[in-house]
Amino acid sequence: MAPALGWLFLGLSVLSTTVTSAKVCGRPPVPDGVDASSLKRVFEVGEEVSLSCGQGFVTSAATSSRITCTATGEWTESNLACAPKMCPIPKSLQPFALGRTEAPFRSVLNYTCDDGYVLLGANESRCLHNGTWSHLPPLCKAVTCPLPKPPREGRVIPDRAVTGTTTIYGQGWTYECNPPKAPSFERGSCKADGTATEPPICQEVSCSIPTNIPNGVITFAVMRQHGYKEKVKYACNEHYTLEGDAEIQCQNTGNWSSKPICRAPCTVGIKRGRIFYNTKKIWIEDLKPNRVLHGEHVVFYCKNEAEKCGYPVASTCNDGNLPLPECFVEPGKVEYNLKAKSLPSEIRMCAASTARPTSSARLS
Repeated sequence: MAPALGWLFLGLSVLSTTVTSAKVCGRPPVPDGVDASSLKRVFEVGEEVSLSCGQGFVTSAATSSRITCTATGEWTESNLACAPKMCPIPKSLQPFALGRTEAPFRSVLNYTCDDGYVLLGANESRCLHNGTWSHLPPLCKAVTCPLPKPPREGRVIPDRAVTGTTTIYGQGWTYECNPPKAPSFERGSCKADGTATEPPICQEVSCSIPTNIPNGVITFAVMRQHGYKEKVKYACNEHYTLEGDAEIQCQNTGNWSSKPICRAPCTVGIKRGRIFYNTKKIWIEDLKPNRVLHGEHVVFYCKNEAEKCGYPVASTCNDGNLPLPECFVEPGKVEYNLKAKSLPSEIRMCAASTARPTSSARLS
């Protein structure tokens, strides 16, 4: 009996070896864009598969699309490459596309409108497999508001002529009251939510007796309290420069609008040297009177020691202060009187590349 049992074990061993030696291939890996919808999960050795680009993709080059399951359980290689189809970006959107004129398959355009505008159409569009967009670009239509209501004792003055019974977002208007009353606020508009500003209240308003300004005077005014929109005019003392509006107005808040400022003239703070001022090159002792108005420019001359040449540096009078350029060196008495031709203002002027402009100044 023992030899028969031995043959039985041997037969089972041979049978087992035959079954486990068979190989199969799993589902082949495919690059993006290849159609994998018809691929099985398991393939026998020797089976062939013909790959193709899926919907929305095109073959980007001449390629081999057939692969075979080998005895090692691996697939032969394929160099099939699939590129997405492109959708042309609508011309109205190209300024926002950073130079691109196309978008690939599956791209999504999201649309929104600015505040005060309503979107008409789809707020999203997708690039389809056939190279077209799923929806046309929408329109942004301005919100409309009903016509504004006037105040009880006044009227509405629109910025632009109004026709019909509505206005559109952004349109504005001014409220006026019957004199001498003033509106609690002066401006209204059609708002983003489709409502018009509610009308103001008309009320009595007065501004205090106007006062003078430093280095200036009131040129036209009665010294009393003033009503809404009444005006007062100012002027500056001689040689002072007026900055701001010469006229101020009594506002609906009971306050005056901003008063102007009188800016002081400057003195050129050197005893010796030559300057360029008011289109002329002059010695400082010939500047009579020694006065430069606020905002005017004075050019001083500096010296480039390495190149032995002079160059101009400008300074501006600012409310009584005229800074001297850091590079400016005032000459001594002997140099100024006996060697005037060697001063920076009198020698050869530097070329622009050899000058040394200064970015700061020191006070005189």
